[in-house]
Amino acid sequence: MFIRLAEQHRKFVQDLVLNLKALAIVLENRGYLASCYTCGGQLNSASFMVSLGDDHLIRFLVSDYGITWTEMRDDRELMKLEGAEAISQLQELANLVKYQIQPAHSAVPQPS
Repeated sequence: MFIRLAEQHRKFVQDLVLNLKALAIVLENRGYLASCYTCGGQLNSASFMVSLGDDHLIRFLVSDYGITWTEMRDDRELMKLEGAEAISQLQELANLVKYQIQPAHSAVPQPS
């Protein structure tokens, strides 16, 4: 049973990493500064970052050790979430792309 769960977790992390890479590409194409870095070809971890402007930065880390969402403004941490809550925030960010919200110079849309 535990071996099966470990394999499911690895596949989940790989799927999440692939989706993060795709989200970074789409966000860049929409005018956001975004990146997604992975180590090696096994897709077992990633560091995703996006700037929403006005010194507003989102960092999403995923690995076998955990998942974290960190939101910062002016180099100060506003919010840090882990696990399912972090993934829910990532969905809010993905909704920016889904609903084609463009970055604005004066008012930057913020995920809730």
